[in-house]
Amino acid sequence: MEDNRDATGLDPQILIELVRTQMPYGKYKGRILCDLPEPYLVWLHQKGLPPGRLGVLLSVLYEIKLNGLEYILKPIRDSRPQRGGNRD
Repeated sequence: MEDNRDATGLDPQILIELVRTQMPYGKYKGRILCDLPEPYLVWLHQKGLPPGRLGVLLSVLYEIKLNGLEYILKPIRDSRPQRGGNRD
């Protein structure tokens, strides 16, 4: 298995998943993870993050938002394909 971590120790695939993965349940079901409001992430963090990959993603997103690093997601977000684009 290939290790894709960069010099920071973070797998860049996680950042891609944060802009592509939808919240599967709860108040924000269907919302892209990176669009979840910070107060909701704080609440989830206090209550206990879910197990598995979703918990990892939400934990990384919590740290990103808590530290004001949302700008690192912008280039990835801007490059993702848009749904329902113009069709000629």
